Amino acid sequence: MDRAQKVELVTSLNQVFQNAGVVVVAHYAGLTVKQMTELRGEMKQAGATVKVAKNRLVKLALPGTPPEGITDLFSGPTLIAYSDDPVAAPKAAIKFAKDNEQFAVLGGAMGAQVLNVEGVKSLASLPSLDELRGNLVRMLQTPATRIAMLTKAPAGQLARVLNAHAQKGEAA
Repeated sequence: MDRAQKVELVTSLNQVFQNAGVVVVAHYAGLTVKQMTELRGEMKQAGATVKVAKNRLVKLALPGTPPEGITDLFSGPTLIAYSDDPVAAPKAAIKFAKDNEQFAVLGGAMGAQVLNVEGVKSLASLPSLDELRGNLVRMLQTPATRIAMLTKAPAGQLARVLNAHAQKGEAA
C-alpha cells in the first residue's frame, strides 16, 4: 500500500468514525478465510460493516472523532465493525463470538461513550430499530382495533335486544 492509499484509508476511516452510530472492536486472530467471509456476510445482513486495517492507521484516523477514546483497544490483530443502527453491529459481533472462540470482542464506542465488553453485550441484547418500529406500529394499531370493536358492539347489542323484544311480542 503506497502513501496515497494510506492517506485515503485514514480519511475513509475518519469519516466512518465521525458518522457511525456504534463501533465495535474485536480480535480476529485464528479465524479462517471462510469464517471471516461468514462474519462479513452476517454483518452485512444485520446492516453493519466490517473493516480490517492496520492499528497504526486506525489510530491516525481516531483523533477528533467521537469514539477517539477507544484508541487503547487497538493492539494485535483487530478489526472494527460499525453501523448506523446502535444495535446492529454489537448484536452481530456478539452472536458471531458465541459461535467462534477465536473471535473476541474487546469493546467499542457509541458516539463518544466508550463501551467495555459488557456494554457491547448490553447493546446486543436490545431490540433493533426495525423491531422497535414494528412494536410501535402494533401498539398504535391495537387501540384503533379496540375502538372499532367498541363502536360496533353497542349497535350489535341494541339489535339483539330489539330482536329479542320482537320475538317476545310475536310469541304473545
